Amino acid sequence: MGDEQAGRILILGGTSEATKLAAALASETALPALLSLAGRTSKPALPAIPSRIGGFGGVDGLADWLEAHETPMVIDATHPFAARMSWNAAQACARRKIPRLIYTRRPWEPAPQDRWTRVPDIEAAVAALGREPLHVFLTVGRLSLPAFARAPWHSYVARSIDAPQAHELPPRCRVLLARPPFREADEKALMRGEKFDVVCTKNSGGAATEGKLLAARELGVHVIMVERPQAPQGDALFDLAAVMTWIRDHLPTP
Repeated sequence: MGDEQAGRILILGGTSEATKLAAALASETALPALLSLAGRTSKPALPAIPSRIGGFGGVDGLADWLEAHETPMVIDATHPFAARMSWNAAQACARRKIPRLIYTRRPWEPAPQDRWTRVPDIEAAVAALGREPLHVFLTVGRLSLPAFARAPWHSYVARSIDAPQAHELPPRCRVLLARPPFREADEKALMRGEKFDVVCTKNSGGAATEGKLLAARELGVHVIMVERPQAPQGDALFDLAAVMTWIRDHLPTP
C-alpha cells in the first residue's frame, strides 16, 4: 500500500458523473479522493487525482482493501448497469461500517409521442425484436452484444467506444466506433441514412447519449428500452452539489 491511496474517499467510477466528482474533489485539499476504474475501456480519461485500474476481488477483496487503506467513505458512481459492483460495494461498506453514496443520473422517461417497448433485460430485448427481419441500431454496450446472436435474421449496427472482438458480434453486424456525447442532429442524420427500424438501448440516462432518443422520437423510430437492474438500498443523489454536501456531512470526525 502506498501513502498516495491511504485515507482517501474512494470513487467507483467509469461514468461522466465520476469524472465530474473527481474534478470537483481535485481542488478540495481537505477531501482527498481516489478514482477507481474497472479497466473495461481503453485509454480512459484520468482526472487530476490519484487513480487505480482493475477489480478488487469481489466483496471480500473490496472489504479488505477498504480496511487496509483506511477509506473514510465510498461514492458509487459506476454505470447504472454495473449491478455487481454496486452490490459488492454495498456489502463491503456495510461490513466495514463506512458511509456509501450512490451518485447516478436520472433514468430517461418516455414522452407521449415516444414509441417505447420497455423490457427488463437484454434477453427480453432480443425477444422483443420479433421474427420479422429488422434493421437495428444497438447502443447496449460491447458486453451485451453476444446476446443478439440468437436473432441472426436481423441486421445490426452496433455503436461502441472500443472495438468488439469478432466473437462478440451477432451475424450481419457492422460496428461504429464513437465516444459520447452524441448530438441530436447527428443522431437524426445517422438514423435517416441507415433507415433503422428499431433502436435498442439501455436506460442509462444522462444528456450525453439522449440524442438518439430525441431523434427516434422525431423520426418515429421504435425504441426497445432495457430498464435498469435493481440497485442496493442506500442514499442516492443525482446532483453534484448535493453530493459534495453529503461528503462533507459524512466525513469522520477527527
